[in-house]
Order: sequence, then structure tokens, then C-alpha cells
Amino acid sequence: MVSGFDMTLVEHYSQYIHNLCNRLGIKVAESYALPTKSVEVMVMQDQGTKMYVDAVLKTHERVVQLSSLDAALCPVFMDVVLKNQPEGVKLVVNEHTEAEYQARFKGRPELEGLLAQMNQ
Repeated sequence: MVSGFDMTLVEHYSQYIHNLCNRLGIKVAESYALPTKSVEVMVMQDQGTKMYVDAVLKTHERVVQLSSLDAALCPVFMDVVLKNQPEGVKLVVNEHTEAEYQARFKGRPELEGLLAQMNQ
């Protein structure tokens, strides 16, 4: 999983990882984007208790899911990926779970409400 605040860096780094896998013969099962997450940074005035929004930080995430990675190739692959990691981009390597797969789909409360009404 590749994440960061700069969408261009995140997108290009995930493409780099995908292309590197293709060149090294590592099978990529899926490559997709997760919904953007926004965080508001609030600042309090020097005098008073009122807070106001100073900035909105958007986190962009991309997932490159590998299906086959040889144990002999893994240290070389990780070394190349980490040495070329751009500043401000976070890389997380873990086993893919069903919860991560479901996180790629945005919830639609109005549709879920209509489905609940139909099932009653």
C-alpha cells in the first residue's frame, strides 16, 4: 500500500512498483486506488475558544497486490523499492485481507436504506 498527501507522487510511485514487478516477472494480482481521506487541521485563536479550519489534508492511497514473489527475489525487490521511495510517500507491506479489499468501495447509505426497505 502506497499513501501520501501528494496524489501525483503516490500515483507515479505505485506505477513504478507495478512496472518493476512486470520487469522482474512478479505477478501483480490487482492494482487499485482507495477512496481519498480528508483530515481538517483546526487552529485555535490566541484569545478565545473559537477554532477555525486552517487546512484540509487529503490522503491518497494506492494498492499494488502481488500474487507471487519468490523468496530469493524478495530482498532485492524490497531494496530497490525502498531506495526509490519518494519523500513524503509511505509504503506499507503486508498480507492482503478481505477488509482491505472492501475498503476500496465507498458506502452508499441511500442505496443501503432502499435495499433494507425492499427486504422488509
